[in-house]
Amino acid sequence: MILPEEEIKNILIKRGLIDETVWEEAKKDAEKLNLTTIEILINRKIIDLEFFYNVLAEELKVQRAPLKGVNIQPSVLALVPEKIAFEKKLIPFALENNILKVAMVNPLDIETINILEEIASHQIEPYLATPQEIQYALVNYQKLYKEEYERLLKSEIPQVTTLATETNVVRLVDNILGYAISTNASDIHIEALEEETLIRFRIDGILREMMKLPKSLLDPIIARIKVLSNLPLDEHFRPLDGRFKAKVGDFEFDMRVAIMPTIYGEKAVLRVLAGAIKPTSLEELGVNEEIEKIIMAAIRKTFGMILVTGPTGSGKTTTLYTIINILNNPGVNIVTIEDPVEYAIPRVNQTQVNLKVDLNFATALRAFLRQDPDIIMVGEIRDNETAEVAANAALTGHLVLSTLHTNDAPTAVPRLVELGVLPYLVADSVILTMAQRLVRKICLNCIVSEEITPAQKQIILEQLRYLKIPEEEIRAYEERLPQFIYRGKGCSICGNTGYVGRTGIFEAMMMNDELKYMIASRELNSEKIKQIARKSGYRTMFEDALDKISVGITTIEEALRVIRE
Repeated sequence: MILPEEEIKNILIKRGLIDETVWEEAKKDAEKLNLTTIEILINRKIIDLEFFYNVLAEELKVQRAPLKGVNIQPSVLALVPEKIAFEKKLIPFALENNILKVAMVNPLDIETINILEEIASHQIEPYLATPQEIQYALVNYQKLYKEEYERLLKSEIPQVTTLATETNVVRLVDNILGYAISTNASDIHIEALEEETLIRFRIDGILREMMKLPKSLLDPIIARIKVLSNLPLDEHFRPLDGRFKAKVGDFEFDMRVAIMPTIYGEKAVLRVLAGAIKPTSLEELGVNEEIEKIIMAAIRKTFGMILVTGPTGSGKTTTLYTIINILNNPGVNIVTIEDPVEYAIPRVNQTQVNLKVDLNFATALRAFLRQDPDIIMVGEIRDNETAEVAANAALTGHLVLSTLHTNDAPTAVPRLVELGVLPYLVADSVILTMAQRLVRKICLNCIVSEEITPAQKQIILEQLRYLKIPEEEIRAYEERLPQFIYRGKGCSICGNTGYVGRTGIFEAMMMNDELKYMIASRELNSEKIKQIARKSGYRTMFEDALDKISVGITTIEEALRVIRE
């Protein structure tokens, strides 16, 4: 926020919009959810967003940016590089009389205004915009690419079908990649069907069918991907893995490639890794204040094991990378063994699993211990050897970060024992277990509030009972369930889904003396572990999701979808 919170509070109270009590209540919830107080007030409809920003514009003596429904010309967008617009949270929206009008989250940022004047070679007139308005206006850059790629694909597919020359196929593949990135796809599926080639994109965790191509184009497309990934062109009957870089606009993306033979031909799945756009704080991931405190307390320790759990695609590796970015400084030696390395991190010694030379998680871990490490990241603990070496490393002066495939944080403990680690070793080595999922966020362009129904209240209470939350806590939840909940109606911005983007829901269990004693005594009942952990503040992912549902970040249906998957 441009002004300090205290100043904003005084403005709102002076204008009679709230009183001190309302502000303090909202502030408590804001601290818990890692949001600003004004975000809580706006999300709960206590303050109207538009009215607040009009008041703020008056106080700052600037104009409000008229971004709603504005059609920004490509020539205007071209005056400010996309990367700067994203980094500085601004967008140019009009050019009149040699003055470039720029919507900004902070129109008082003189340094940025001076940079823009130099880049655009025009005088800059700053306007105030909300972060949400900027976020949706920035889609104009993507729309430019998307429309261009759609146009190119429409014109190229018939040409390539008629004449699949190397040049035509290269252009087609480049445009499929660009089209995927412009839609914020996380994965590109190129699939062999009996009579055609199917292209699907995973957007916000959901696969969408984007186009069907003639079957004759499958082999040339797969061949082009193999060339980009330095994979053998003459190998068609075994799985292949590779990677390459693709560039769209000002941003470069890593593409991780997996090719698999199927009955109708080879299938390729490309994971889009946005190397330049990765979270740098736990707050960006969606971690609330309470869990952030638990994580920060754990990573301040000089030794022990931190485990992040959840299914494939739940964001575990991104969480570990974010923790490494927090810990990364010139005074520590950080080493990682990954399968594969997803992002390159400066000053971190990253190693990739290579089974051809017998370099797996366990052998790399043993080698790392001779490299004087302070912090070790192991991509995944999936066997007895890796689990035992990691636990022993955690006991001998190293902070070990890793992932496990379990449904919740407490189950990570019995899972390690199942892998063959002795219970007393688990009790002594593990300091924190976490679990997470990714939920889709409500589209802020078409968000609406509705009164919560008795059926929806019942669904929430049933889920809490299913999670075996103590009945007295469930009654407390029943009393404080929100009166209103939110959903996206569907619009052109979100592709009529009601959702744009994703955030995490989390749970964290810090090891305490009672838990250690119980585990060392071989009492490995997950439910009992949960009961003891709740005494120390453990809350389930669904309870974290409820906080996000109450302020309009996600929906009940979305939270249940990912938790029950």
